[in-house]
Amino acid sequence: MDAADVVASVLVLGTIFVSLLSNVVVLICFLYNPEIRKQVPGLFILNLTFCNLLLSVSNMPLTLVGLITTGHPGGSVFCQVVGFLDTFLTTNSMLSMAALSIDRWLAVVFPLSYHSRMRHRDAVVVLVYTWTHSLCFSIVASCRSWVGYHHLYASCTLCNVRAKGAGEQFIIFTVALHSLTFLLTLVVMCVTYMKVLKVARFHCKRIDVITMQTLVLLVDILPSVRQRCLDEQRRRRQRATKKISTFIGTFVVCFSPYVITRIVELFCPGPISPHWGVLSKCLAYSKAASDPFVYSLLRHQYRKTCSLLANKVLKRSPLNSSSIRMENNVGRSHNNVSASTNTQPPANKPQ
Repeated sequence: MDAADVVASVLVLGTIFVSLLSNVVVLICFLYNPEIRKQVPGLFILNLTFCNLLLSVSNMPLTLVGLITTGHPGGSVFCQVVGFLDTFLTTNSMLSMAALSIDRWLAVVFPLSYHSRMRHRDAVVVLVYTWTHSLCFSIVASCRSWVGYHHLYASCTLCNVRAKGAGEQFIIFTVALHSLTFLLTLVVMCVTYMKVLKVARFHCKRIDVITMQTLVLLVDILPSVRQRCLDEQRRRRQRATKKISTFIGTFVVCFSPYVITRIVELFCPGPISPHWGVLSKCLAYSKAASDPFVYSLLRHQYRKTCSLLANKVLKRSPLNSSSIRMENNVGRSHNNVSASTNTQPPANKPQ
């Protein structure tokens, strides 16, 4: 192993650890909090979490083994199963992100009719489509034996070496796969989130007008208070832009190098650096580690649930249990003293 393979192995190992930990926390929050389960976006987040967890325990470890051994990990049949999962899980996770963007667009643009437009039944229909879409491409690739170990990415995935005899069919399949997954999801996210940002800026502008009118009427308001109000307006506008940029930016940064490398590999006869291929695959894997923070754990409801779970776990520790018992004993003694004081016989009244 050279230095680049060592760095890539450490990167994959760190991605596996972060992805497993963060996605498990999201899953625990979903199971623990009934309010999260009642919300429609929770179903899309659950599907995305399922894909990320399965990717973390199947494809990522095999890529790590391929980097360490610099060879084919496992048998041919096993690698084909993992390659099937690679196509299915990556496609499913991308479509789940598109579904989340559509859900957020409906919630912001149509707030009054959102619950009638996006119900749990509608969310299930969308999830059925994402699974059907993903299974179709995965089954076709497996039936045509187009999946196997690809040395450029050190992983079991779509392999053009195994599809040499297919020629144009494999090219059409690969272009259609990335067009109807990556490109479709990117277009949906850009269109929906831009509309969300437009509505958010419109509401912020209305709030700014009302705030400025109020500040003009309050002539005697302190300059520091006025400045804090203006700073809060600016932070509100920046917050909406930052969220939209995070949703779209992480998707582009993580997936576009891998997709572009795939397309270049089809039409460019020259060799591609294996270090770049592994790096692009690692970036695609890193999306599974960043999704819990982008879509779940940084939200107030999930943070509150994590805080409640942490407090619940800490209260069961021996140290906290002993401290709680000491506090209870002190409380009981204090109550006993108060009770004995209150039950003393009253002083004899003068006749």
